[in-house]
Amino acid sequence: MKKLYHNGTVLTMAQERTAEAVLTQNGVILAVGKKEDISAMAGNAQWEDLEGRTLMPAFIDAHSHLTSYANSFLQADLEGSADFGELADRIKRFISENGIRPGEWVIASGYDNNTLKEKRHPLLRVLDESSPQNPLVLNHASGHAGVFNSLALEKLGVTPETSSPEGGRIGRENGTLTGYMEENAFFTYLKKVPSPDFSALAEAYMKAQRSYASFGIATVQEGMMVKQMIPMHRMLRDTGRLFLDCVAYAAPLDAEEITQAFPDAVKRYDGNYKIGGYKIFLDGSPQARTAWMREPYVNGEPGYRGYGTMKDEEVLSAFLKACENKMQLLAHCNGDAAAQQYIDAAQRAGGKADVSRIRPVMIHAQLLGQDQLSAVKGLGIIPSFFVAHVYHWGDTHVINFGEQRASKISPAASAKKQDIPFTFHQDAPVIAPNMLETVWCAANRVTKAGRLLGQDERISVYDALKAVTVNAAHQYFEEDKKGSIEPGKNADFVMLDKNPLDVPAEQIRDIRVIKTIKRDKCIFGC
Repeated sequence: MKKLYHNGTVLTMAQERTAEAVLTQNGVILAVGKKEDISAMAGNAQWEDLEGRTLMPAFIDAHSHLTSYANSFLQADLEGSADFGELADRIKRFISENGIRPGEWVIASGYDNNTLKEKRHPLLRVLDESSPQNPLVLNHASGHAGVFNSLALEKLGVTPETSSPEGGRIGRENGTLTGYMEENAFFTYLKKVPSPDFSALAEAYMKAQRSYASFGIATVQEGMMVKQMIPMHRMLRDTGRLFLDCVAYAAPLDAEEITQAFPDAVKRYDGNYKIGGYKIFLDGSPQARTAWMREPYVNGEPGYRGYGTMKDEEVLSAFLKACENKMQLLAHCNGDAAAQQYIDAAQRAGGKADVSRIRPVMIHAQLLGQDQLSAVKGLGIIPSFFVAHVYHWGDTHVINFGEQRASKISPAASAKKQDIPFTFHQDAPVIAPNMLETVWCAANRVTKAGRLLGQDERISVYDALKAVTVNAAHQYFEEDKKGSIEPGKNADFVMLDKNPLDVPAEQIRDIRVIKTIKRDKCIFGC
């Protein structure tokens, strides 16, 4: 079946930036150009009236965690809580409203010690009072730390004598557990928390996908897949519940089992599902002060620089494995010391393989140094910036790093000057996958307090849009099918109420997503 999209602006993100009409057939773009020329080719096509709105390529999520985002719909929402009292009230209300019985696990997410009145993490006393009859875990907004209550620690077998895993920390005060954990310690015990009911999680995956689609996204990522996710991913694929394209990246230790479970999805789609490569993480988050830095944090313990989570040889091994199997390697690197570890491993691996062929990705690259950009370019590393940090945590970064260093987070303009292709992401569920807000952040670089943070790193709206379309398609090796509106590519579109190139940059995040279309089928706004 043919469709003709007309009567609006077509922002192609290709050489000819705009067009008047698009003709598609069976989910693929046939022609793009002037309405007069395209309509002559349309035949009995169904005419789709844009009503003066803007059609552009659907946004591509360069990094997030589909399963974690789905799980967030089953958890108590703590985002925006003002203080410990509000945290406790939200948890109690969640337990009551959801009929959670004594002994059942409760998970809450989104608290941020940086924005709480107390300016610290809620510890055992707060959690035990909030949930005296249920094991409870609170996920920090960064996703890299959290707090367990006493019942949870007991069920997980954590005692004051339990040692902290390498690359992580179990919080103690005077030899007594506080409930707080970060990085590998937190991840180790979080994995032991029982999974939600299968049917409930299946519906949560649908809610998560609908949320992505509401922001104009048609391709999403499972940013760290472990073997425990195999049954749910099989269910999504085999039952047709996966209506977005999903690219999964396997934890190296689980990679063989995962690829064996999905042999027809390795580097190609099978029922909208693809195994894209491997994922490692090399440090924590800057707002949680666990990002690994070359220079110390300010306003804290003297000399403290955060810490890494993997040994140099482990990172090199991951690179060599990825090159040998021709699989992409993604690495979470927030601090510049973590970035340097990734660069060093790539250079060492480059002595045995062409690492640029696997298009390695540096996830977040928050504090990637100006002096490191030339190496990033030479190695073909793609930085995927979490540029929305400027708005959401920019003021916190000024406290943690000082104005000068904070102003250089997500150095998109510097990367562009060196012709380094970069992408943007939101790391959902850390924040909602709001692409237009991210584009606004990159173009304006304004913090929540209204501070202009890094004027020299602002980029044009068009370049910001490229980061979530054309460049993101390149990151996924899908530039021949996605990222721009051109003949032969997928009919994946987002319809906006205004043209992002026609409104002032400060108004970008006010633009509304009217429809999201995947291979000519409406998946949002129908």
